[in-house]
Amino acid sequence: MSRLFGVATRSIVVVGVLLGSQTLPAQAITVKRDLGGSVAERIQQVRQLSATGTPVRIEGTCISACTLLLGVPTTCVSPQARLGFHGPSSRLRGIPLPPEEYERVSRQMAEMYPAELRRWFMAKARLYTTSYLVISGGEAIRMGARACD
Repeated sequence: MSRLFGVATRSIVVVGVLLGSQTLPAQAITVKRDLGGSVAERIQQVRQLSATGTPVRIEGTCISACTLLLGVPTTCVSPQARLGFHGPSSRLRGIPLPPEEYERVSRQMAEMYPAELRRWFMAKARLYTTSYLVISGGEAIRMGARACD
């Protein structure tokens, strides 16, 4: 009986290892309301989502660091979505980043956007540091974001 149990256990372990090594489809992420967060943490999320091929749909309000999700190759935007952009700022309200840090983080953020949106961000949107500049998903699509089917 114990010999049979040992064989059965090894079989289950082998099946488990084989199943565990298969790549399962990534669960899609739908953005309905995301007000941002840390740029560094969001860039890490973009890298992870990109590596796994996770589909991302921006359908609602996506503000601040949420817009960095445009850097995921599988991200699509609904024309009805609302995206709010602003330049990098310190966590201390009213205290700006030092100029070198502001430029560095602005460039990091801009790298996440399609080329035309990147140029617009660097020329206009990043200048907003105490509020944000809102565009529609349709406008983002016209500037290179991928439209959702």
